[in-house]
Amino acid sequence: MKAAELANKIQLVIFDVDGVLTDGGLYFTEDGTELKRFNSLDGHGIKMLKDNGVEVAVITARDSKAVAYRMKNLGITHFYQGQADKVVAFNDLLQKLNLSADEVAYVGDDVIDLPVMTKVGFSIAVANAHDTVKQYAN
Repeated sequence: MKAAELANKIQLVIFDVDGVLTDGGLYFTEDGTELKRFNSLDGHGIKMLKDNGVEVAVITARDSKAVAYRMKNLGITHFYQGQADKVVAFNDLLQKLNLSADEVAYVGDDVIDLPVMTKVGFSIAVANAHDTVKQYAN
């Protein structure tokens, strides 16, 4: 099936954070406070998805106050932090939103994203993704 046909069924897009919604760098102040660099264009894209009736979620393996602040700013209510096993959060989302895996897209960049990327109807690897991850992208 062609990518456009797969994408037409999507009701939910799930994003990883580090390397997907950020530049992937880890920045810390002198006192150890973590900083993240987000791109405003991603925020606009997320708004466009939501404006067109597509649910948006974030699943990240790390815990970060900066990420929580950005998700609140973007109005993303389906937000899971500290998820070493992202499939648990993925299954929770399917149940909460009454969706099948075929109706979900996932945007990732690293091998920790593969267990979800291999389950969804449409998988996306960002340009700087690990080569293994790119092999699984639609």
